[in-house]
Amino acid sequence: MDPKLFLAVFTSVFVAEIGDKTQLATLLFASNDAHGKWTVFVAASAALVLAAGIGVLAGAALGKFVEPKVLTRIAAVAFVALGVWTWVKS
Repeated sequence: MDPKLFLAVFTSVFVAEIGDKTQLATLLFASNDAHGKWTVFVAASAALVLAAGIGVLAGAALGKFVEPKVLTRIAAVAFVALGVWTWVKS
């Protein structure tokens, strides 16, 4: 395992997930005393692992047909477009 790659992926995903809708939904579930905290933790963790797995599989498949630099630019444009759309809608 490449430690630099691990750190880069971990840091980017961690920073992206902190304070997002997923974390807020998990926080709301966990704040309810009727919900088991371990169940909320395991379910949220499993969902994030599955979502990451789908991302890895999709990236591997796309990487066979599209250059990584092109994918990076497409992702950048998509993030900016989503940000502008969110800003305009608010």
